[in-house]
Amino acid sequence: MSSRHTKAIAGSLVMTSFSAVMILSGTAGAEDDGPPSGKGGKAVDEAPAGVKLTTLLPGRISVDNGSEKTAITATVKNEGSKDSGKIRLLVVGFDGLVVKGVEGCSAIPENGLPEGSNSGFACPIDNLAAGKSKSYAVEATFDLGKTGKICLPVQTSDGKKTFWQQGPVPFGTSNPSPDAPATPLLLGTDNEPAGPGRRELPKTGPARDLLPLGAAGASLLAAGVAGMWWSQRRRPGIQEG
Repeated sequence: MSSRHTKAIAGSLVMTSFSAVMILSGTAGAEDDGPPSGKGGKAVDEAPAGVKLTTLLPGRISVDNGSEKTAITATVKNEGSKDSGKIRLLVVGFDGLVVKGVEGCSAIPENGLPEGSNSGFACPIDNLAAGKSKSYAVEATFDLGKTGKICLPVQTSDGKKTFWQQGPVPFGTSNPSPDAPATPLLLGTDNEPAGPGRRELPKTGPARDLLPLGAAGASLLAAGVAGMWWSQRRRPGIQEG
């Protein structure tokens, strides 16, 4: 084999290796949490003049494949020009996502949860100044054999009005990694459990899109479409923070 041919092959191998490194680097970068997102959020009741309340969730979370534990940061923002006054943020889990604790918040009694949810916490906020935000550390578990959703409503302190509601919005992956230490889940993605032998996913469709609130007569629209959650009357069992 000529020296020129050998050098050509060596050069080709170097370029191939360099390309592979670039691809792997790009993939690793794509797994970063990325900017928080308001995906699945919508204004519901009209907020006071000058007040604009929204919420944010991480674009990506990571679930430990052994313990099923995960951590989520829930953020509420006032993007308006005036202070909010007393409000509260609710953090509610659905399906395979169970909220275990929210720093500085109290658990919602079981009889105060909307039908279809499995857990929830209420976070009282005395006032959120214009242009400010407040973040909460959320401890949760995620059953990777199921879908999982989270919902963040922002309400008056008595729960009679909901100014903003993000979700129920799913976290999930269409490319599960059961052999890895952890599984990354993306906001706004329905989870697909790893196979073979995976458990059947909860059924989806019109029957699951509307989650009634019993006697309150309100409804919760799933799959990231926010609707009126709490009724105009305060429901018993959820105490003002």
